[in-house]
Amino acid sequence: MSEIKLLPVPEGLIGQRVDAGLSKMLGLSRSSCAELINDGLVSQNGKVVQKSDRLLESAFLEVSLPKPKNHLQIVANQVEGFSVVFQDEHIVVVDKPAGVAAHPSVGWDGPTVPGALLSLGIQISTSGAQERQGIVQRLDVGTSGLMVLAKSELAYSRLKQAFRDRVVDKTYHAVIQGIADPMAGTFDAPIGRHPRADYKFAVLPEGKPSVTHYETVEVFGVASLVEIELETGRTHQIRVHFSTFNHPLVGDTMYGADPKLAARLKLDRQWLHAIRLSFEHPITREQVNFESPYPQDLVEALEILRKP
Repeated sequence: MSEIKLLPVPEGLIGQRVDAGLSKMLGLSRSSCAELINDGLVSQNGKVVQKSDRLLESAFLEVSLPKPKNHLQIVANQVEGFSVVFQDEHIVVVDKPAGVAAHPSVGWDGPTVPGALLSLGIQISTSGAQERQGIVQRLDVGTSGLMVLAKSELAYSRLKQAFRDRVVDKTYHAVIQGIADPMAGTFDAPIGRHPRADYKFAVLPEGKPSVTHYETVEVFGVASLVEIELETGRTHQIRVHFSTFNHPLVGDTMYGADPKLAARLKLDRQWLHAIRLSFEHPITREQVNFESPYPQDLVEALEILRKP
């Protein structure tokens, strides 16, 4: 048995290779998408595609996703750029590079945070679904920065509740297209699954409450660096809110970013970094604070934007 997905091609992905675009649309690794294409499971407007074919304007992709045969497993994988910022017997805080998934998922054969920890001999809590054990928060594959995971059962329970109660401070930096007006403010707009593209999310009246606070840090003319505080933690929340209000994240072509600007800045992912994380330690009750520097690809993009 297989699951059939019908996917409209987003405007920002027109002209990209099918394997690269499909990877962004489904949140799968590029090699997994190439395998689907090689197996003849992907067609565009009714015609079976090759992985080097290009995505067409106003086209639809039809994808047959085979059902997984086994439960998702955590596989040890060494990850370049992955680091442990802090750990004790109850929690571990990591700095996740882009290209690493928060946890295993169907079709993803790339590295994961639990797998990277396992390769370092770090065991996380067994609470939660098998593929999400110890996971109390998630970052998109294309987002870098800080994540906390639970190592003990009690830490897992208390951290999950802390995120539900919105008492964890999560600060992000993003580069958006244009200049936000006003330069500081709040998006309070519900988010739900996109009605025509189930790999995306959108602002919808029936969506879940979603609140994003932002403040402009630096202006470059064609783009701006903003600091963001999340009050809620919906999937793609930052990306959806800024795109909906006409300031998509630079590099985020799936949500309407200019692909020419992304190419000029040498970005193949959204400029988004989880820079600070602050919360009450679930066991000691002490306030803990962590900060992560920008990774090199984001630094280089800023350097290009700052050139006169």
